[in-house]
Amino acid sequence: MSSAHLTGTLADPAASTTPPQPLREAVESAMRRYFEHLDGSQASDLYAMVMAEVEAPLLACVLEHTDGNQTRAADILGLNRGTLRKKLKLYGLIEGDAP
Repeated sequence: MSSAHLTGTLADPAASTTPPQPLREAVESAMRRYFEHLDGSQASDLYAMVMAEVEAPLLACVLEHTDGNQTRAADILGLNRGTLRKKLKLYGLIEGDAP
């Protein structure tokens, strides 16, 4: 898969007159704002925090895109269906034994 294929955009063209922002730039901008707001405080578990912030809406949007079809969602995400189900339960996106 080419890197151009992986480049996404964040922005609803109908909701704004600004051009869509590539995902990479949106993440970089958000991280810069996060560090500015720390105001000298130390960050901890940053990787886990960012992954949780990004992963949950990613899974929810892909699941919505597939009309709830977990097999198709797993294929789109490049995940095993069992792994996808585990993550969906973790974030409370499906009913189950969430930890």
